[in-house]
Amino acid sequence: MTVRTQILKIFDQEDINFLLTNRIPRRLATQFAGWFSQIEQPLVRDASIALWRLFSDLDLSEAKKTEFTSLHDCFIRELKDGTRPIDMAADIVVSPCDAIIGAHGAIADTTLFQAKGFPYTLSDLLPDPGLVEAHRNGRYVTLRLKSSMYHRFHAPYDGRIEQVTYVSGDTWNVNPIALKRIERLFCKNERAVIRTTLAPGGQTVTLVAVAAILVASIRLHCIDDLLNGNYHGRNVIACDSAFKKGDELGWFQHGSTIIVFAPDGFQFCANVREGADIKMGQPLLRLP
Repeated sequence: MTVRTQILKIFDQEDINFLLTNRIPRRLATQFAGWFSQIEQPLVRDASIALWRLFSDLDLSEAKKTEFTSLHDCFIRELKDGTRPIDMAADIVVSPCDAIIGAHGAIADTTLFQAKGFPYTLSDLLPDPGLVEAHRNGRYVTLRLKSSMYHRFHAPYDGRIEQVTYVSGDTWNVNPIALKRIERLFCKNERAVIRTTLAPGGQTVTLVAVAAILVASIRLHCIDDLLNGNYHGRNVIACDSAFKKGDELGWFQHGSTIIVFAPDGFQFCANVREGADIKMGQPLLRLP
């Protein structure tokens, strides 16, 4: 057994993983990671990326660039043109990101799950009562981005971003181990609630980008400011931005989770199974 395998085996133990990724000063660690990842010193950059590749399945063969200025530049890398084909069928809402599919299903009135046995409600997560009503008895799917994945997210269908609400909060890890231990975890963490209206039917589909430890900042093209810990409380940001299916909406500074909410009547596509990998642009939901 190699040293790498032995270390990864240790990290896979739930108690140790939870301790190392949560029982530390989460905010301080996140601020440090944000600063360190943007150091543009070649030795620091190369050593950081090499270490990242050693302990993950990082694959840079799809990246548009072959050289990066910093670890951060590698995190938010763009992909080569055509790497993610978009399903353009008129009745298909596509995945906004590369991810592992987590908890998903029908919302029972306003109750849904972050993991088996760990429920939360729409009103716990969404600060807008109008969105709670829009998604009552609707559908939800949790998309978890691993740190090695492509971190940019895209429009799931044609439409408009009508409003963004940024909610300040904690930075718990959002991996399955933490989701089985921390109740209402997504509702505790910082998050951007992105309200969109699909064209031409006018259905409301909401993307909730949840920040996590080492990744408490989100960049959206429709907003000038970087959404991060400098915002406090709930910040409603007016927005009116049109997009086409597959257009880039923004990115996480590292990797985290996007929860997609759709109204009643939407159905999951056949490839949507818990634990399955999904790529940006692949079928996710079918319109009524």
